[in-house]
Amino acid sequence: MKIEFNSSTPIYMQIMSEIKREIVSGEREPGSKVEPVREMAQSMGVNPNTVQRSFAELEREGLMFTERTSGRYITADEKLINTIKEESVMQNIAEFVNLMLKSGFTKEDIMRLIKNYLEGDNSNV
Repeated sequence: MKIEFNSSTPIYMQIMSEIKREIVSGEREPGSKVEPVREMAQSMGVNPNTVQRSFAELEREGLMFTERTSGRYITADEKLINTIKEESVMQNIAEFVNLMLKSGFTKEDIMRLIKNYLEGDNSNV
């Protein structure tokens, strides 16, 4: 896993976001084993404590769990994964809509532009 880190957000949160993206997109399958902290830290070029913090937060959210002797795994809870997926999408939609409204577009404008985009009319994009 390679992430282009930015300085505006803590690295552990960027790692969490990438792992969540991989979970909701299906790149990491429910119930699959997660690579060890040190291995992931080395591949990302970050401190193992940073990866450990990301893993701990993902466990707290229920997206990962630890089996005492065999390592960490992605949750098999499809309902939780779908909830996280929808929350993520809704956050992106909210950011987009707020930006558009601040830019002077009406709700009707936004709906029309999205409809045009989805129908393949990207001439105004």
